[in-house]
Amino acid sequence: MTAYIFAAKLILAAAVIGYASWLSDKKPVLAGFIVALPLVSILALLFSYIEHKDPQASITFAKSILFGVPISYLFFLPFLLAERFHLGFWQSYISGLLLLVVGYFVHRAIMIAIG
Repeated sequence: MTAYIFAAKLILAAAVIGYASWLSDKKPVLAGFIVALPLVSILALLFSYIEHKDPQASITFAKSILFGVPISYLFFLPFLLAERFHLGFWQSYISGLLLLVVGYFVHRAIMIAIG
């Protein structure tokens, strides 16, 4: 049964991405809005709840996403500052990954603090 659920999740996620891509030619503004949505979060929350039926875990999951999204932007900080600090692509990329590690610990501390 688990393999069928996994396959269904894969098909639905692929369909949303495929639909947005197809729509981009006909209605690029709507397609852009759809792609800008936190689709991974929306689908992952739905799939998690359907699979586990645990409202409290789903709420904690959503809170984690809420705090994780802005922290994940740390990855882009070195790219933003690349010209000022004369960073190349790989320096920016690796620095961004290192900042994500720091961000994980910040995220973890926040999640512990809010319970």
